[in-house]
Amino acid sequence: MNPASLGSVRHDWSLPEVEALFALPFMDLLFHAQRVHRENHVPNTVQMSTLLSIKTGACPEDCKYCPQSVHYDTGLDRETLLEVSAVREAAERAKAAGATRFCMGAAYRAPKAKDIAIISEMIREVRATGLETCATLGMLKPDQAQQLKNAGLDYYNHNLDTSPEYYGEIITTRTYQDRLDTLDAVRDAGLKVCCGGIVGMGETITDRAQLLRTLANLPEHPESVPINQLVQVPGTPLHGKAGVDPFDFVRTIAVARILMPASHVRLSAGRQNMSDEVQALCFMAGANSMFYGEKLLTTGNPDVVRDQELFSRLGLKAEGAVTPEGAAERERHVASTAHVGGCGACAADTHELKVHEAQAI
Repeated sequence: MNPASLGSVRHDWSLPEVEALFALPFMDLLFHAQRVHRENHVPNTVQMSTLLSIKTGACPEDCKYCPQSVHYDTGLDRETLLEVSAVREAAERAKAAGATRFCMGAAYRAPKAKDIAIISEMIREVRATGLETCATLGMLKPDQAQQLKNAGLDYYNHNLDTSPEYYGEIITTRTYQDRLDTLDAVRDAGLKVCCGGIVGMGETITDRAQLLRTLANLPEHPESVPINQLVQVPGTPLHGKAGVDPFDFVRTIAVARILMPASHVRLSAGRQNMSDEVQALCFMAGANSMFYGEKLLTTGNPDVVRDQELFSRLGLKAEGAVTPEGAAERERHVASTAHVGGCGACAADTHELKVHEAQAI
């Protein structure tokens, strides 16, 4: 593999090619990932998202990592769909804390028509605050995806979780093709895609390579790629699994950055158990998005003060997705003579300034 070619947008990656990236010396891999990152994104900026569980527990799926499944006794209290006003208030708090995207998660296998109607109203209320909107509601039919798009939804999250080969070890109530079909429905409706996976569920390096290869070989790369580290919850079948090596987690971030150059690679669930040093390596490896706030659906997340302190120590700042200053920064970045090959993601944001996955999204 020619290192100079890394960073090209491709949809034809082979498994040996992706495995070869994972096998690179750690420092070489981070060097290439950071180079690709700087060719496609504004350096030292991180997109900030907040996630709210709008309907908790009682999910009929058997995902072995999930405390919201009815199949496992995790002590989680079931909650019905939140009131629209409560969601609006949470969005306003998230914006005041520095978030630019507000994600709404509900524990459904697939939402019903009455649920879609209420969630559409939530989307309109969140959009009215000036935040980007994202939802993760399980499987969608094409007409449901279109209804959410019409309400103003910007992103839809639907993770693949792991490789096609390992998937059956984690979930039996929904097929891999079911997930791909939902992604097709979302794309066809004109929604942006948030899709990634989980590391640390007992999968092999080959499984991680296959997951990222599947994402990179989609007809369009997901705009957001969340890389989650398993949060082990007592009562779930994956509780007690050997944890993932921190360097292996960073490698997964770096390979995702190289395979999907213009995507936002999100440092997602599991940050609660990561040291500041590991998080810094993730940002070095090309992570430029993260969840911000005290909770991801039903599991903890580093608090806002800790994140602000870490950003200050590293010289990072929140991505200005919805401000004129943020647009101006992208203009300067795109115009920079050092910005090799241009940046499709930044240019798109400049010309279309929008008000905008526990195993989070």
